[in-house]
Amino acid sequence: MSLELLANNKVHGGWHKRYSHKSTVNNCTMTFAIFLPPGVDETTKAPVLYWLSGLTCTDENFMQKAAAFKTAAELGIILVAPDTSPRGEGVADDPDGSYDFGLGAGFYVNATEEPYKQHYQMYDYVCAELPALIDEHFPSNGKKAISGHSMGGHGALVLGLRNLGEYRSISAFAPITNPLNCPWGDKAFNGYLGKDRESWKAYDSCELLRHTPVDSCPPLLVSQGMSDTFLDSQLRPDRLVAAAEQAGVELCLEQHPGYDHSYFFITSFIDQHLRFHAKYLG
Repeated sequence: MSLELLANNKVHGGWHKRYSHKSTVNNCTMTFAIFLPPGVDETTKAPVLYWLSGLTCTDENFMQKAAAFKTAAELGIILVAPDTSPRGEGVADDPDGSYDFGLGAGFYVNATEEPYKQHYQMYDYVCAELPALIDEHFPSNGKKAISGHSMGGHGALVLGLRNLGEYRSISAFAPITNPLNCPWGDKAFNGYLGKDRESWKAYDSCELLRHTPVDSCPPLLVSQGMSDTFLDSQLRPDRLVAAAEQAGVELCLEQHPGYDHSYFFITSFIDQHLRFHAKYLG
């Protein structure tokens, strides 16, 4: 699969690059960004941390705002940030133009409902198509971890828990933990997956965690700002804690007083998350 280079910037001794490519599963052109740490080449390969961004974001938000390059360069970790939805001519959007559905709001699911199922196959894209592309074109060593923020935190937890053994570790900032029971999830899942709430459970981290075998669960780190305006209405980390306790799975939930939902929060603790993943990526 061919790639078109969109941007190329040297940073902290490595390279930040943006690419577009034709996505088979999303039936459109997709964009992703990658950071290649210094010293990584075909003979010196590195592990990959996949970052999934939140509502309204693109591949650019994390790369430009998270201040992750210096520590990723030090640790020798490749960073990959895909877009948050399919885009382009013919890709269906929210008919009301809302920020929380359609473009920029793919929720990392495989849509089954018209007209979204033609393009919105973000689960398969992040789980299979994009990693295959990264492994084909870049010096990855096959070791993967996954992280994300808000909607992307939801995506990171779901992909990690549904693909046990694929990711060495999982982390999330302010994730939507229980989309079956929050306004964002209710709107997105109704639109993408239809009225059968039983099918929604495959994309709910609380439901998945309750049935995760203790000896198969990768290390889990969740960071939550306690001044997050979405904490009680949309995020509900307490429900994720309850699900982990029910399954007997160890979950590290760090609650940070004063921090909100923004990238000011992420940039304050991204180094901790990178070092957490580095322990398991080797």
